[in-house]
Amino acid sequence: MIYIPKGFAHGFQTLTDNCFLQYFMSEFYSPEHASGVRWNDPFFNISWPIKNPTAISEKDQNWPLIKRI
Repeated sequence: MIYIPKGFAHGFQTLTDNCFLQYFMSEFYSPEHASGVRWNDPFFNISWPIKNPTAISEKDQNWPLIKRI
């Protein structure tokens, strides 16, 4: 289990097939209030284990780069 405080950015990548992820939020999910940054933004210099993921949501693919926020 990992705790992510309210308002903190977070991301994850599963390294096995058939992974199950469950998370809890402090409020009901409200898509119109969601925000984020692109998962592969060069600014963060994250060395993702899988360079070209095959399953990533359209929403996550389309977040802006941090320099555009």
